[in-house]
Formats: sequence, structure tokens, C-alpha cells
Amino acid sequence: MTAMADDLTPSSFLGFSRSLSGRAWRMRPADPAVTRAHMQSLGLGEALSRALASRGVGPEEGQNFLTPTLRALFPDPSSFMDMDKAANAILDALEANESIHVFADYDVDGASSAALLVRWFRSIGADLPIYVPDRLKEGYGPSAPAFDRLKASGADLVITVDCGAAANEAVAHAASIGLKVVVIDHHMMREEPPQCLAVVNPNRPGCPSGQGNLAAAGVVFVLLAALNREGRRRGLFANTPEPDIRQWLDLAAMGAICDVTRLTGFNRALAGLGLKTLSAWRNPGLAALMRAAGSETGEAKSQTIGFVLGPRINAGGRIGKSDLGAQLLSTDDPREAAMLAEELDMLNRARRDVEADVTEQAIRRVEATGAHQDDSACVVVGDEDWHPGVVGIVAGRLRERWRKPVVVIGLDPVSGIGKGSGRSQQGMNLGRAVQKAWEAGVLIAGGGHAMAAGLTVESDKLDVLRDYLNEALSGEQEAAIAMDWVEIDALIDARSATRDLFESFEQLAPYGPANPEPVFAFEHMQVREPMAMNGGHVRCRLVGPDGASVRAIAWRCADLPLGQTLLSGQGGLCVSGRLKADDWNGRRGVQLEIEDVADPRMSS
Repeated sequence: MTAMADDLTPSSFLGFSRSLSGRAWRMRPADPAVTRAHMQSLGLGEALSRALASRGVGPEEGQNFLTPTLRALFPDPSSFMDMDKAANAILDALEANESIHVFADYDVDGASSAALLVRWFRSIGADLPIYVPDRLKEGYGPSAPAFDRLKASGADLVITVDCGAAANEAVAHAASIGLKVVVIDHHMMREEPPQCLAVVNPNRPGCPSGQGNLAAAGVVFVLLAALNREGRRRGLFANTPEPDIRQWLDLAAMGAICDVTRLTGFNRALAGLGLKTLSAWRNPGLAALMRAAGSETGEAKSQTIGFVLGPRINAGGRIGKSDLGAQLLSTDDPREAAMLAEELDMLNRARRDVEADVTEQAIRRVEATGAHQDDSACVVVGDEDWHPGVVGIVAGRLRERWRKPVVVIGLDPVSGIGKGSGRSQQGMNLGRAVQKAWEAGVLIAGGGHAMAAGLTVESDKLDVLRDYLNEALSGEQEAAIAMDWVEIDALIDARSATRDLFESFEQLAPYGPANPEPVFAFEHMQVREPMAMNGGHVRCRLVGPDGASVRAIAWRCADLPLGQTLLSGQGGLCVSGRLKADDWNGRRGVQLEIEDVADPRMSS
């Protein structure tokens, strides 16, 4: 059975104020009246209704949240600033038989965005070449040399996707050489947009769309609807079928989930319906990538995209050829798809080895100096031997470990230039701080959004950058620490941790920012059969006072107090985590992925 409580203070929750990771726990705050409304209107149990209310879903929004539809949630494309201009510019170029190219970022969102446009163009009998900058040689986003190459190749119009909104100087250069540009993006940008035919970005100052949570692939999906609408007006589909953009919802979901966007409203519909489209595995590249990964093509979940497909598509941009992911998602040739998938899977295996090595080095370097434990607002660390293609992943790992923003930089000893990536803590806007550092002349280039940022810096300015970011983020630090809760959806016992409970809460999926995966708490638990695993993981069995147990695993924690406590086999612990399906050998059970552990006896 479950026990529910509302907005308890840290000191009163299960008898402790801070966990072994230094965090406070509380029941996720929810309005009791909204909880009751969901129980009555949706026929849900109290625990699930409360979880729905705690995610900000109002009494009239429950049905759209649980079963989102495009009909109910699709925004008017014209509500996006410059969307009509973009559609008109693209169709004008098509009708004039001009050469159109797409310029994409090298991550999953960029690849998905490019593939969406390529497939729309192909469906009307047109070709759309893809240009993806080399991560190491060209860096992020458009540049003057890249536009020069596109112009020399015969391009008349370039559509940038998942980049370009802050590339004012590069876009100005494109105009100076007679190259037309349409920008489709979602990243933070300056008040003054690039001077080009159109800049479509829901995060553009003044954009009234209200769709700032979209990834670039979501913005491109709306662009396809705008192209269809304008195409109908122009009679474009008189002799060719109008493209049914719903067939490409899987690509929109790839961008939404891999870019860790807020899955609310229309964006949630894209992710949820996209997972259903993905489950049919009609995209040859995605199906081939699942086979290359040794995974079965069945019902797709957020984890399928986030942990199987996404890392492999990203591997091309990180340590291989930057355009491999976009080519894979665009191809309809099963043989080409198989070759690209095998190459990406091989690159992903190599990426994991490089990432593990850089992570270990960074941990040793920072923890030897105690920089992770001082009062600084963020950690900045770099080295000449670190591959710039993995620094973002490493920054994310270290952010989880130290609970503060982390920027990791790979330095080129020949050029004296560092390429870095940062991941932030909730409540601290790292993208804004990096943007300000660029404006202040600390960086060669930099930008991003609240939770992630990329930058280019001269090697001898690392200390200046560290000081600048710490100063810029210091005012947000206290509030962010206060926000660093482990928020619990239900307090249960091991006997209640069943597959039925797990599947009931799966109605809230897909998960992401603004819709976190449900977290369950247990108390008075005894650790049995603890085992350290490769990668620093700890596997064990958690046994309650009544003898009921649940299988559990904690990731990358064997050298931390949490992991050491589990390995010692202690009892009397409070444990929180997320339930996952456990179908090993036809078991149809659940496993707990441990988020945190607290020992009430150590509470001050």
C-alpha cells in the first residue's frame, strides 16, 4: 500500500534532514483539490492523481496530458515569428529551381531536424543536400568559411537547423557573398537577430508562439506544416501527394527527448506520438541502428531514444564524421542504413572508452584540489589530452556527482584553443552566463540554454573563465542548493513495488524536464547481497521489515558514501529511486534504480 503526504519540511521527512549525497527529501508538492479532481474526472488512484497534480497538470488538462493529440495541441505555425516568411522563402526558392542546402548541427537534434527537411523535400521530388560542420575543425554552428564552401558548391539558399540564431557575423558574411539564409533554431540568441530572410526560433525575443520548450526538430516539424499549408495555397500538390508529416513524428521525438526539453503541451504530444511512430520501425536507419546495438525492435520508450539510439547517433559528431547521424536518419536504402549503423555503433564503443578515461582523469584532478567542495558556484576543468567530442557527456556525469554546474574543456596544444561543454544544475542558467562571458570578451565563442552550454576559449584564459562564471552564477547558487531536493511521488514498501504499480505510473510517460520520472521512497530497508560491478555500479537486494524485497542497482557510486553504504550491507536505511521494468528470463518484475540513500541515525 502507498502512503501519501504533502509538502513536508526536510527535517520532518522520514526522520532525517540530509541524505548521504547531501540532499533533502520531500514529497513532491501537490494541490489536494487538484488531486481529487483528477481522481474524479479520470478515475485514477490517489497516488497517480497526486503525481499528475504535482506536475502542474490542472483539472481540465489531465486528459490532454495522458493522451495528447496533435489536433488538440498543434500550434498555429503563424504564431512563430518569421515562420510564414521562412515557408515562403523556401517555396520561392523551390519554384525558382534554386539550389537549397540544409546546414545542421552535429547532435541528434540537428540530425533529426535535417532528416525531417530532407524527407519532406524528397516526398515532393526535390533534393536537399546536407552540410554538417566538423566538430573539431569547424566548431559549432555556421561560419564564414562554411558559407564560402556552400556558395562554391552552388548553393543559393541555406536553411540552418539547430544552429544559426546567434551567428550574426557568419550570416552577415553569407549575405555579402550573395547566399540567402533561413534560420530554424531554438537556442538562446541576442536581442538583434541575424540579418537574413527569416529567423524562426520560439526563444527569439518577442516571439509570441509560447513554444519555447521545443527542440529544433519540433520547430522544423511545425515548419513542415507551414510548408504544406503554403504549398496548398500555391497549388504545389496538384500533381504530387501532399506530404503526411505525421509519418516523421519519430524524428521529432528524437530531438525532443535527446535534447532534454520540457515535455509539456505540444512538445509532449510530439514525444509521445513520436514514440508510437518509432515503435513501427519504418525508418530504415533507426531500425538498423537498433540491430547494430543488439537491441530488439519492439515498443519504443524514452530510454530507447535516450540510451540506445541517441548516443550512437551522437557518436558520429563526437569522435567520427559529423554527418553520419543525419545521413542515417535520412536514408531509405536498407543497405546504406546497415553500413552507417555499424559505423556509428563502432564509434559509440570507442566513445565510451574515451569518455570513461576523461571522466576518471577529471574526477582525480578536481577532487585532489577540493574544488568540488569549496564555495564556488561551478567547476571548470580542462586538459590537453581530453577529446572535445566527449566533454559534454563528462560534464553531465560530474554535475551529477558534485551537484553543481560543471564545464569540461578539451585543449588543443598546437592552436592554444579549448573547446568546452557545460551542464548545469536546476536553478542556475549556465547558457546565459556563457553568453555573457562571450559578450565580455572572455570567450572566442559561446552560447546555449539554461541547462547546457558550449564554448570556445583560449587556453591561457581558463582561470579568467573560471572566475567569470563563478561570479556570474554566484547569485543563483543559494537558490539552486535550496532547490536540489529529491522529490518523492509516493512512500511505499517493498511488497508494493510491483509491475502493476510501475505500469500504472507509466501513464505519465514520456518523461523529461517538467515531467520527471516518478520517484518512490522506502524506509527501514536492509541491504542484502551487495555487489560492486564494472563501471562503479552497485547491485543489491533491498529487504523490508516484513521480508519482502526488491532488486536494486545504483549507478557510478561505488567510491561515494552512497555506494560504500550499500556495499557495507547496512540496515535501517531510507532509499529512493525509480522503478524500471525487469523482464530478464521472462520475469516480468521490477528493479529499483537507486537515486539516493539516507541513514536517519546519522541525521543531525
